[in-house]
Amino acid sequence: MLDGTGRKLIQPSLDRIGIWLAARGVKADHVTVFACLVGLAAAGLIAAGYMAVALLLIIVSRICDGLDGSVARASRKTDFGGYLDITLDFVFYGAVPLAFVVYDPAANALAGAALIFSFYVNGASFLAYAIVAEKRGLSTTARGVKSIYFTTGLAEASETYIVFGVFCLWPAWFAPVAWVFAAICLYTALSRIIQARSEFPNEPSEP
Repeated sequence: MLDGTGRKLIQPSLDRIGIWLAARGVKADHVTVFACLVGLAAAGLIAAGYMAVALLLIIVSRICDGLDGSVARASRKTDFGGYLDITLDFVFYGAVPLAFVVYDPAANALAGAALIFSFYVNGASFLAYAIVAEKRGLSTTARGVKSIYFTTGLAEASETYIVFGVFCLWPAWFAPVAWVFAAICLYTALSRIIQARSEFPNEPSEP
């Protein structure tokens, strides 16, 4: 929901940095992998209880996650780059709730499992929509130029980052916040299914 506004605010700066990095031979895939590794380091720090440093690394990781697209546009976009980007995004999304479960399994295990489940369902609805949209030749720039079709929703990347920030700032609130956000993610998936039913008529699929 907030991704469009956030992109308008930070994209010009990311694009300038992306041009600078591309001119020096940095590849978009390098930035993508670096963003994921920093995110996994943040998850490790969460599991160990170092929440403030973990939050800082999450911010760095997500800035780099936005930066890889800028580098790609300044050099060369590839299908593998788009694939790697979305795959490692989901690695990061799963690692943070898992880290909070490791940090305090007694308090966080059930809520963490529910949140990861909601990410799984929401991600499946997102990727399945993108596959069918690609098959039908649909395109959108609602979330910028992307390698796959991006549908909007109530729970997008920005909302997820904000929730992860809340987890790090107030770890004792993990369980109640996780339950609420899991419900929001499942609502987003349901709304996407309803949208797909409207956009993709119930007609025979071409062989």
